[in-house]
Amino acid sequence: MTRVVSVSPTVRNEGRSGLVLETDEDGIVTRGRWVGLSPVRGFERFCTGKKMVAVPTLASRVCGICPVPHVLAGVGAMEASIGCEIPRDALLLRRIIHSASRLSVHTLHALMVLPDLYYPGTETRINPFSPEPRARALARRIQRIREIGQTCVQIAGGEAIHPGNPRVGGMHSNISPQAKTKIADLAKEGEVLAREHRECMLSLIRDLSRRDSVEIGGARVPFPRHLGYHDQGSLATDPLYGTSSLEEHPSFDLSRYTEVSPVNWYGDPAEVTYSDPAYPGGGTLPVGTPLDPVREMCPALPLYDGQPVEVGAAARLRQFSHFDEKGTIGQLVARQMECVQAAAELADCTDRLDPAGPVLAPCIPPGNGSLGWAANEAPRGTLVHIARVREGKVIYFKMLVPTSWNMPTAGLALAGSPWQLAELIIRGYDPCISCASH
Repeated sequence: MTRVVSVSPTVRNEGRSGLVLETDEDGIVTRGRWVGLSPVRGFERFCTGKKMVAVPTLASRVCGICPVPHVLAGVGAMEASIGCEIPRDALLLRRIIHSASRLSVHTLHALMVLPDLYYPGTETRINPFSPEPRARALARRIQRIREIGQTCVQIAGGEAIHPGNPRVGGMHSNISPQAKTKIADLAKEGEVLAREHRECMLSLIRDLSRRDSVEIGGARVPFPRHLGYHDQGSLATDPLYGTSSLEEHPSFDLSRYTEVSPVNWYGDPAEVTYSDPAYPGGGTLPVGTPLDPVREMCPALPLYDGQPVEVGAAARLRQFSHFDEKGTIGQLVARQMECVQAAAELADCTDRLDPAGPVLAPCIPPGNGSLGWAANEAPRGTLVHIARVREGKVIYFKMLVPTSWNMPTAGLALAGSPWQLAELIIRGYDPCISCASH
């Protein structure tokens, strides 16, 4: 007999989302649907008709956590449309703020998942906000790494949130030699802390993966080795930064992208037939609650080669570093590994930067309406901005964001696990629902 249970809203992720879960009598998910509950805000529509220099800044306001990838993908798409190559040092500055942002966002995700983890050898879950000394040590290191990342974004990008230095054609200004030295010093500290953070988090994640069961809402729930597994492919364009249609051989093919509407993906309405009042956060939705995922999930869902794909840290490591871990544990492990990569990239780009080098292209064409796109490997995965620019104004604009790629894939990944672990599975994707409902 099929039961329907709904967790709504989910917690410890950016934005509002809900889960509609069909299970068997043993509580194992047979079909999962993950829906965004945030309303569409129309960024693509109100960016159309604006000056190309304004659109990347507007688009970055889609989220306060993801502004760096959005502004970089935005300026890249405009440059791809008008055919504008940027100077070497401008690209290095962009890579500096990109790697610093990845470092900060990945460690923020660690704060979100720590309450799912245990102190090894105990049945005590980790509360990173408690005064307990071990928790304080974890939290302080995470917050310092985040502070390093945000400070580097502020120095090179102009602001820690919504950096204003990137612009169509390069950057508004280079940084001073003193600022370069400051970033270099922070990057060195960041590398040391990122390695410590990686080893600490990996020990906690491995401990979780070896457990036979976990406690949720006062009940013991089996912890499967295949948690979050799926048969879909991975999509990544670069291990560190991204690609664009300006390149001779870009690593993303826009012609392979299609999208499916929620009507054709989520299926028929349902009604809650099983409820658990002991589930953390006030219980699941009550029996009899009507559910209509099609009406709740507003944005269309992107597909690659007609299929859902996984994007993010694990996808990048699978494609470029022979990473072979799957599922939720693989995603958690991959983020810790990328923290060290991001710190190393930050140090390398800072070392190569010439503070006296030009950062603005000598000629910025107004555009003739040609289609251009840029993909940025955001912390959460492949972010693509697509644009047509004519006479300096954007006549077409579209964003394909990581969480939109991941939502249908994650829904498929829910099958086969106890329904009580569904939030843990989607949390592995570090979802940004605000970006998905742009």
